[in-house]
Amino acid sequence: MTNLDARPTEQDCPADAAGAPVLERYEARTVPLGGLRAAVVSRTLPHRALSTVGAWCFLDAFTPGEVPMNVLPHPHIGLQTVTWPLAGSMLHRDSLGSEQLLVPGELNIMTSGDGVAHSEFMVDDAGARGLQLWVALPDASRFVPRAFEHVADLPVREFAGARATVFVGDYDGAVSRASIHSPLLGLQIEVDPGADVEIPLRGDFEHAVQMIDGAARVAGEDLPQGPLLYLGRGRDSLRVEHLAPGDDGLTRLLLLGGEPLGEDLLMWWNFVGRTHEEVAAARADWEDRDLRAARFGVVPAHGEDRIPAPALPNVRLTPRRRRR
Repeated sequence: MTNLDARPTEQDCPADAAGAPVLERYEARTVPLGGLRAAVVSRTLPHRALSTVGAWCFLDAFTPGEVPMNVLPHPHIGLQTVTWPLAGSMLHRDSLGSEQLLVPGELNIMTSGDGVAHSEFMVDDAGARGLQLWVALPDASRFVPRAFEHVADLPVREFAGARATVFVGDYDGAVSRASIHSPLLGLQIEVDPGADVEIPLRGDFEHAVQMIDGAARVAGEDLPQGPLLYLGRGRDSLRVEHLAPGDDGLTRLLLLGGEPLGEDLLMWWNFVGRTHEEVAAARADWEDRDLRAARFGVVPAHGEDRIPAPALPNVRLTPRRRRR
């Protein structure tokens, strides 16, 4: 999906040198995606004080509302989009010619390389819920070929009292087929009522947890649905205690992890770059009809409809430093 902020703020994602376990809560903020009657999402990443978790650099949660999460063609550079539906279904189209219906339990992952465009439309507007994540491509992989993958047979790791669906990465020998370009992990964990579970972790990864449904006590911290709990690095396991189910009777959480990227990133609108010039050039190419088609391609079935790029600020895009 796209970041439709009318005045997007650049985000710098510098390398994180911290290596110790922490417990830092980052509250979700409500973001209207566009104009007056806009769809609304709950965003926890990036945050002023926490811009990345591994190479994960963006996390939106969307829920049913008056305005469906229908997103016209828009561009990306320097990232992978990861779409994880929780309820309902959605239709993905892109400039590679892909057209894919996505349902819960399945994953769409699109690699932008130096430029790709896509659209996403809800098929079940009334009950669609899901997560939209971005992964920053490391410098060595920023110009890999554009690609789209749909992964339907995701592995599940069973625990006593819980189960983890591995939608990205390798978790304790359960490996997702989704292609990634840096050491990374994405899990959806479902916890049984009354369960008290110890989840193994990689100590060299940094991790963060967000409740999807219900509430749990995570590393001794009561965590309701909404906020992101950053765990830092250096943990070999994570204790999760069931507290309450969500409206659908489930208690589910998202666990993100990864090896710290070790690179400075500049994020603006739908672009992950390194410099002002790179981001400004991508914006200019999207706004020029001929250059747009040459660089980003054309998404079928939408004619001339697309999302125009917002105006660049009147100042040079500059880093916003991670405070922690």
